[in-house]
Amino acid sequence: MAKLGKRAKAAREAFVGKEDLSLDEALNLIRGNARAKFDETVEIAMNLGVDPRHADQMVRGVVSLPNGTGKDVRVAVFARGAKAEEAQAAGADIVGAEDLMETVQSGKIDFDRCIATPDMMPIVGRLGKVLGPRNLMPNPKVGTVTMDVAEAVKAAKGGQVQFKVEKAGVIHAGVGKVSFDEGKLKENVLAFVDAVSKAKPAGAKGSYLKKIFLSSTMGPGVSVNVESATGN
Repeated sequence: MAKLGKRAKAAREAFVGKEDLSLDEALNLIRGNARAKFDETVEIAMNLGVDPRHADQMVRGVVSLPNGTGKDVRVAVFARGAKAEEAQAAGADIVGAEDLMETVQSGKIDFDRCIATPDMMPIVGRLGKVLGPRNLMPNPKVGTVTMDVAEAVKAAKGGQVQFKVEKAGVIHAGVGKVSFDEGKLKENVLAFVDAVSKAKPAGAKGSYLKKIFLSSTMGPGVSVNVESATGN
């Protein structure tokens, strides 16, 4: 335990006094100080100049990261008949209808993404209180309520990331693994920030992208110069 404590302390000391770094500097610092014994996720948090309590300031969307997330995404699909078979053939981990609804209602949620065909929404709608807080509720705006379930499953498995602003005006997501080379991580971060930038709502006034922070799963966070993360 003492050794782990020293590692954690050394990692934190490396971050002291470091802020408003360029994206390259931040990624180098995070990758060089990831001390866990597993492949940590590189996480991004963005403070936005919005108040999501107002409908015209809600920010949500989806982005396909050019180099994937490095995560094995488990996908559940609500579908029947031919569409259920299509989902299974595309690699969905769990496929069902009323039976899947009952499983979710019992508290067993063994998936990271939920997709549904439009005819399933009366069933899925009953799960709003369970799936909504976990950001798992299928939504046509991000392509998870669709008849093209095969494409949706492939996209989810291939590095597609959904984002939705939280009450405090913060968006966060995983954008890769520390084992990724720096160039691939940078491409992923730039793609994510670009997608959030393009999702700027009509009601947003003043500065939209306020602050950006990067961290690894177990490591400290560091602020990133916004211009360097927008490709400028």
